[in-house]
Amino acid sequence: MSSAAAFSYAPLLPTGPDQTEYRLVTDEGVDVVHGPGGRRFLTVEPAALTALTAEAMHDIAHFLRPAHLAQLRSIIDDPAASPNDRFVALDLLRNANIAAGGVLPMCQDTGTAIVMGKRGRHVLTDGSDAEAISRGVYQAYTRLNLRYSQLAPLTMWDERNTGSNLPAQVELYAEDPDGHPDAYKFLFMAKGGGSANKSYLYQETKALLNPTRMMQFLEEKLRLIGTSACPPYHLAIVIGGTSAEYALKTAKYASAKYLDALPTSGSMTAHGFRDLELEAEVLELTRNFGIGAQFGGRYFCHDVRVVRLPRHGASCPVAIAVSCSADRQAIAKITPSGVWLERLETDPARYLPDVTDETLDASDVVRVDLNRPMDEIRAELSKYPVKTRLSLTGPLVVARDIAHAKIAERLDAGEPMPQYLRDHAVYYAGPAKTPEGYASGSFGPTTAGRMDAYVAKFQAAGGSQVMLAKGNRSAQVTRSCQQHGGFYLGSIGGPAARLAQDCIKHVEVLEYAELGMEAVWKIEVEDFPAFIVVDDKGNDFFAEVTKPVLTVGRR
Repeated sequence: MSSAAAFSYAPLLPTGPDQTEYRLVTDEGVDVVHGPGGRRFLTVEPAALTALTAEAMHDIAHFLRPAHLAQLRSIIDDPAASPNDRFVALDLLRNANIAAGGVLPMCQDTGTAIVMGKRGRHVLTDGSDAEAISRGVYQAYTRLNLRYSQLAPLTMWDERNTGSNLPAQVELYAEDPDGHPDAYKFLFMAKGGGSANKSYLYQETKALLNPTRMMQFLEEKLRLIGTSACPPYHLAIVIGGTSAEYALKTAKYASAKYLDALPTSGSMTAHGFRDLELEAEVLELTRNFGIGAQFGGRYFCHDVRVVRLPRHGASCPVAIAVSCSADRQAIAKITPSGVWLERLETDPARYLPDVTDETLDASDVVRVDLNRPMDEIRAELSKYPVKTRLSLTGPLVVARDIAHAKIAERLDAGEPMPQYLRDHAVYYAGPAKTPEGYASGSFGPTTAGRMDAYVAKFQAAGGSQVMLAKGNRSAQVTRSCQQHGGFYLGSIGGPAARLAQDCIKHVEVLEYAELGMEAVWKIEVEDFPAFIVVDDKGNDFFAEVTKPVLTVGRR
């Protein structure tokens, strides 16, 4: 073996200067004390950590970054955007405007609370940081109109909702943030199930590391993300990594723009860097998929981050992650001057254009009366091709994972299909808490694919003839709809607050009230937006746009 190289060190993810705009949350609970050798120590009380966390979780449930809102507006202003791209972008901006009122969260899946902190060596706490942070998560989720999504495993097979959205994922590191020993910095995230489920790890080899094979690989894998996580996405791709888990974690940070200030070239110290050229090429690749902002067009992604990491010579992990249209994260810091939180946009209305529904081809919208018998509803839908934009008015039944499992058990036991699933279209969703004076809490669609295994059984028994949710579905669902005369309608993923305020007029529990948000509900909707995705003739909008052609190469 050759002689060893001289020792050198660089952090794996060296970030540049912090350009974040902050606002002061409080100056209480922090103090500076003097220690040996003239060193200054920042003391942080648990109450300060709790207050910061509660404030951060509130803000990311209701506000977005200005840059994200500007990207939505740019879709509407882009003449190359499809009408469906512009319609989705406008609906998401309207949703942001409603959520900013601080009552309805922007998404009904208010997520798993994730907190990452870096504590400088001169920061003193009582050692219960994770508990104090978790208390802040608890305060936010129990006091606000947020949803509890965390399940405690009681046995290997039995679970129960914790009723508080705890536990949170809290990761704390001993590291001087930005070189400041007397600072404590944080990244707060709320990660819903839809976008979390679109985190992927591929164990590849050196053979991937050439331009042509890389672009072929990415075309294939990125199409598989689909739309169930609510695009347009902030897409992150990490190539390499000292371990599989480090690659995945880096992808999550990159999707949150946390690593934007990485270097843009590598060195023999083996730090990570961003490949700006590949980012631009991958973004253009996604523009040509045809998937668009959920229902066809260019805007599958807002932007792309590609991070290259060092790797073991026998391993080449590739991690892919997305941040969805509920782009929920914020940076925070505690310094001698106080407790500071990233300033998010509290007035998203300034990004709304002077656009009417007529500008967005509203004349092509088909209005569907859900009060009619199911056979008449299906006959009406059968007149139109996939991608047709609909406006739904009337009753819907709401059922998701646990309710479907219970109904399947009843069918297996020889019981009939519940009449409510025979008479009404079924909406896969689960609401957040209902604020006082509202008919509903935030109530957007959940991922349709989780219910795919039930469709053939339910349709054969006369139920689920018209389904409404978000994202693409399996070929099994398309075949069942063709066989039984059914339809799958895609709802816009993301604008849960707007749907609650403008479209959902009444909500009541039909069955399984003990399941909370997983109960079977009946809701009345008015002008509820949807698109035909799978029809009764065997057509599936997503079937073509998810097929890789594997002919592209890096220019």
